[in-house]
Amino acid sequence: MRTRGEGNAERALSRGRLSRVMAPSADIARADHDRRLRRLTRRLPGRLQAIIRWLRKPASRWARIPAGVGLILGGCLAILPFFGLWMLPLGLILLAEDIPPLRRLRDRALDWLERRKPHWFAAARRAGGIGSSGE
Repeated sequence: MRTRGEGNAERALSRGRLSRVMAPSADIARADHDRRLRRLTRRLPGRLQAIIRWLRKPASRWARIPAGVGLILGGCLAILPFFGLWMLPLGLILLAEDIPPLRRLRDRALDWLERRKPHWFAAARRAGGIGSSGE
């Protein structure tokens, strides 16, 4: 026996109104992108990992936006010794946390990168696991 709410949800689904129904899939996609960014971040040196994790927190928005803009400007000054083109994508990734069109571009770039370099996104191996020679 169906309750009244279940019938309404089925009708909304059949009429194409999926806003409430699609929320879990959006959460899954967000978690997948976060997972990929975490795995890429693990490839960085320890100190830089800590800075990136802190900047990606929602409460760090006040620092993330100026840092992203500064990295983009530094990427444009690539002819100088300290600056380089590596700063440009890092600045765009930081700004993508707050700007939805950049977030879609970041997600597409991560999809492309994961197809080209899947080993960059591989899960970290645990020390002392099965088959390790720790004796």
